[in-house]
Amino acid sequence: MEKNKEILLSLTSIFRIVFDDKNIKLDKNTSADDIEEWDSLSQIKIILACEKKFSVRLNPREVNGFENIGDMVDHLVSIGAKT
Repeated sequence: MEKNKEILLSLTSIFRIVFDDKNIKLDKNTSADDIEEWDSLSQIKIILACEKKFSVRLNPREVNGFENIGDMVDHLVSIGAKT
């Protein structure tokens, strides 16, 4: 469970940078519907930032199928994301 928390904190940091909003707070239920500026360009920025931060390769089609941040965290854990 600790790894999930670390990844969620890192994702929060990534989202704050991508959206230039230090007040963003993510939880496992956060989705694109919750962040007004979350569009296809920001999705690409998120994917690239995650690949760099966690030393992983992400399939954009797979990521686009995630319903929420919880799905992203679970996926990152399952592929061995480095925190």
